[in-house]
Amino acid sequence: MTGASSQPISAQPLKPATAGLKSMTGYAQARAVENGWSLRVTIRSVNHRFLDLHLRTPDGFEPLEPRIRQLIRERIRRGHLDVTVYYDLSGPSAVGVNHDVAAAYLQEANALRKQFGLQSEPDVASIMRLPGVVGSAAPSLESGLERLEMVVSRCMIESLDKLDRMRADEANHLRQEMSARLKSIAAMTSSVATLAERARPAFAKRLEARLQELLGGTQLDPARLAQEAAMAAERSDVSEELARLHSHVQQFESLLVTSSDVGKKLDFLLQEMQREANTLLSKTPGNEAEGLEITRFALEIKSEIEKVREQVQNIE
Repeated sequence: MTGASSQPISAQPLKPATAGLKSMTGYAQARAVENGWSLRVTIRSVNHRFLDLHLRTPDGFEPLEPRIRQLIRERIRRGHLDVTVYYDLSGPSAVGVNHDVAAAYLQEANALRKQFGLQSEPDVASIMRLPGVVGSAAPSLESGLERLEMVVSRCMIESLDKLDRMRADEANHLRQEMSARLKSIAAMTSSVATLAERARPAFAKRLEARLQELLGGTQLDPARLAQEAAMAAERSDVSEELARLHSHVQQFESLLVTSSDVGKKLDFLLQEMQREANTLLSKTPGNEAEGLEITRFALEIKSEIEKVREQVQNIE
């Protein structure tokens, strides 16, 4: 981005954050060149539970920092941000001489020369090399604060726009990966439902055989047997867990395509999905083929949920 002091830069209205899923990982920069100086803004962003903003500006930019922070907070909700503003002078104004410091050095040199009767005059070149005498000139904010603030704001908005685009692209890749894993979870949930239905008769038979074994062949009251079987079946019924798991998957998929700023909501849904998967494991009946297959699916579901959780940690 270029400009010249003879061509005024009109203040641009702040663009609202674009809707949609955003990653918290990104990098962007923007530049402006004026007569006698240039400005560069860089933004690096990684994941964080909250907005953790680290702002570095040159000496003399303190009056502009509130505006910079405001622009960032209106666009970014979460993430660790390292924002750096670079200011470089060019031409004659690039070098600044601190005359007060140089005069103090010269005064002390003359005092020492008189005290010890030295004939040599102080060397100006040597004085210029002393600490604090020569350095990059600080920006003159007294006469150009409004102009500098306009350029800083423009650079900041441009870099935030670029960061938004990068974060959206990154989120699109994350969305695709998470959607594939959600489809896998949904498919395995359906398989578990089928296996659980198939396992019920086998479970009832196993219960009856176990009771016969414990009672030593004593004849069982059919009504009592049916009652005990119903109570045991209720304790091992996983239909509610499967229904909730299916519902959480649907909610998750909906948030992925319709909302922004949803990282915390997605993380909460994953916690609930993991809870249902754990309950599913604890209720898995027996060591028969169906029970072992349900256990295998439940473990796979837990594994997929954890993999999705790793991706969600990068979502704003």
